[in-house]
Amino acid sequence: MSCGPASGVPARPLPGTTLGMLGDEGFRLFFPLSALYAALFPALWVFGWGFDLPFATTVPPSIWHAHEMLIGAFGAALIGFMTTAVPEWTDTQPPRGRPLWYFAALWGIGRAIGVLGWDGLGGLGAIADLTWIGALLVWILRLSWRRQTDRLVAFAFWLLLLGLCTGAARIGFFMGDLALASTGVHLAGFAFLGLLGLVLARVTVPVTNLVLDPTERRSPFRPHPGRLHLAPGLVLVAMVGEAAGLSPAVAGFLFLAAGAAFVDRVAEGFVGWSAARTEILMLAGSSLLAGAGLILAGSARLGAPWSEITGLHVAFMGGLGLGVFAVFSIAGLLHANRPLGIPAIARIGALALVSSTVLRVLPDFGMALPGPIHGLAVIGWTLAFLLWIAAYWPTLSASSQVRQVATPGCDTPDSPPNPRRRQAAE
Repeated sequence: MSCGPASGVPARPLPGTTLGMLGDEGFRLFFPLSALYAALFPALWVFGWGFDLPFATTVPPSIWHAHEMLIGAFGAALIGFMTTAVPEWTDTQPPRGRPLWYFAALWGIGRAIGVLGWDGLGGLGAIADLTWIGALLVWILRLSWRRQTDRLVAFAFWLLLLGLCTGAARIGFFMGDLALASTGVHLAGFAFLGLLGLVLARVTVPVTNLVLDPTERRSPFRPHPGRLHLAPGLVLVAMVGEAAGLSPAVAGFLFLAAGAAFVDRVAEGFVGWSAARTEILMLAGSSLLAGAGLILAGSARLGAPWSEITGLHVAFMGGLGLGVFAVFSIAGLLHANRPLGIPAIARIGALALVSSTVLRVLPDFGMALPGPIHGLAVIGWTLAFLLWIAAYWPTLSASSQVRQVATPGCDTPDSPPNPRRRQAAE
């Protein structure tokens, strides 16, 4: 996450066309792709196809739906974030142009098949998805080797887990093993939660300090070091327990522990009156919803009177969804050399996303509201990401700006002695 433009480096002109601008950095291309797919696919699934998919015969549409929201919508967000943030963390030039369009093509092949639930071409979609995950992993490992840094190893590890879980799910799709397919998709969701924990650890510190001191002369906020990797670590333990087939009670307690670790991160938002800033609320809210969802899922394993799926919806829709939305909103400004200050319609979008999550799970707790609750939840979700696109599209696609050549991040190993960047790196 960039804390602002670098100083003392020559400027370079940005591309003069919209397509050139979108291909100039990963966040400019993949954040809108992710938001658009996140907005449209659920609407098609509910309103266009009535909770069905045109070519889904072997794999239930609900499993396809979960796969597409995770690997499709959140996968594009992952590509955009990593191809932008990792070069900043390693003080290297980001991929521009053709490599980004290759990633987009691979991602798009998977979505063209997944949006229809096309079982017959599922193998092609699997190859495309596993290829972009593998390419992202290899690229990160190469940068780590070139820069002789171990600060990307955790991200590489979770990307590897994501690829393995996605591969397992796709094998289940191909073989008609619905239990394996469902477990693989759920584990892929947990892998995204692990990545979310890592991203929050990297992003929350510099953003909080930027909110507290926009001049960047001080770093008044210093996180508790024990929180940095606690949530991802406990999510990993829960994943191992799930894959090992532990009893529902044992797995339930592991979910509770992982959820508690995410909820504990909310304390990082207690920074006085500045806690009311939208940036802080979104980051803390993402941790809260991810943790609450895991706690609900664990409680269901222990006999609570609601479905485990209820908890997963809160964790994935609310926790991952709001986390992705927060990264879109914050990085969409800072990486474009804009000051913090979330646009009003994007704030409304964040509220719509949280409201959508609440509406989706209310019936599971016996709170039957009048009207088509699932339809209203989808409308809120779709509205959230469309509002974000409306707010940020001019910034992401504008070609009249001037950009710095170097794009150092908050925690680059060889960045100039900026106290905030040094703190984030540690």
